[in-house]
Amino acid sequence: MFTKKAFVLSSALFLGLAGCSTAEKKEESSGSSGGGSGDQTVVDVFQFKVEFKSQFEELAKQYEEDHPDVDINVQTVGGGNDYASALKSKFASGDEPAIFNINGAVDVQQYRDRLVDVSDTKAAGAALEGTLESVTEGEQVLGLPYNQEGYGFVYNKQIFEDAGVDADSIKSMEDLTKAVETLDGKKDELGIDAVFAFAGKEKWTEGNHGSNSFIADDFNGSVMEAFEAKEIPFTKAEQYKEYVDLQNKYSVQPVLSLDYSQQVEELFSTGRVAMIKQGNWVYPTIEQMDPELAENVGIFPIPVNGETKMPVGVPQYWAVNKNADEEAQKAAKEFLDWLYTSDEGKEAVLTQFKFIPAYEGYDADKIADPLSKTIYEYAEAGNTQGWVFLGYPVGWSDILGAHLQKYLAGEASWEEAIEAAKNDWKKARQ
Repeated sequence: MFTKKAFVLSSALFLGLAGCSTAEKKEESSGSSGGGSGDQTVVDVFQFKVEFKSQFEELAKQYEEDHPDVDINVQTVGGGNDYASALKSKFASGDEPAIFNINGAVDVQQYRDRLVDVSDTKAAGAALEGTLESVTEGEQVLGLPYNQEGYGFVYNKQIFEDAGVDADSIKSMEDLTKAVETLDGKKDELGIDAVFAFAGKEKWTEGNHGSNSFIADDFNGSVMEAFEAKEIPFTKAEQYKEYVDLQNKYSVQPVLSLDYSQQVEELFSTGRVAMIKQGNWVYPTIEQMDPELAENVGIFPIPVNGETKMPVGVPQYWAVNKNADEEAQKAAKEFLDWLYTSDEGKEAVLTQFKFIPAYEGYDADKIADPLSKTIYEYAEAGNTQGWVFLGYPVGWSDILGAHLQKYLAGEASWEEAIEAAKNDWKKARQ
């Protein structure tokens, strides 16, 4: 069973989920005994996680069957689309969701006036120690953890085995480079297009996840240190370059046209590449595309300075909108409690969503997929790295991603790209 223990987590991400607004719908009486008109509370969920869209919608229907006085409407914006911009547009239009997603301290600052204190929920009481750090102000808890996630290089075990490459032996960038060169040298016999599918079109993949591995030590793995930092040292910028260059050189081209969907669905899930830099959240997509391949995937950390720590954190938090009416706020809290603390919800979290829970009371043996199992093992052993990207200045991940795109396009040198990103951090924190 999961116990309430401190994980080496920084809390929370990148892009997110939920939004709810309320409304009341009058239902006409059927004329039967005990009939009459009844009010139904509508909870609009505006969420970004495309990987579990259909599973989440099905679970919402299950909740409605057991709670006929509540109507859960789920809208998903994510993947190749910009959730953060879509959420701002929602707010600007006046069509505000009652549950929406925030990424920790940065978004708490940005959306503070809209955030309801959820410290009175069962879910907040069950949250694992450390997972609420970046959404807590005094006695108030302003968000509920989505799950735990981890990322690194997701790889096809069969391809690695056929090439004679042992993923467990990759402990340094030198080891990774040798493994990549071996795979590349056997492309034809392995039947792959390239070693990597490097999604250079997406600013976030390297702007936050990739960069985190090479920036975390500058802030002692603490999201709050990063959040409070006026400048960024970027002491491992050259190692970061080596990592970016390796993927770019041995990727399906052109990388600047390669997006998340192509990376995960068209290339990795069809066996056309050996590995991608992604996290356990891609497993449901891989499973839908090829169930047999899904059982034969693994994940290993990005090697930095001879260390292989798995970046593990809380990627998003559910926030309840203070602008929703009281009935909708109450219904939103009850739905989130049910999602994470009821037997039905917990079963879905583990077996349908394929989540690594951020709450106590779960049976770890039921973690369903190999990627999540590996990440949980790293977390349980404390061999993790904090998600400091959640403390980056607002929008800096995309800014860094844009500078990297200029570098990949040959429009800027590496030094120019990094210096520009460092200056943008400083300007944002003035």
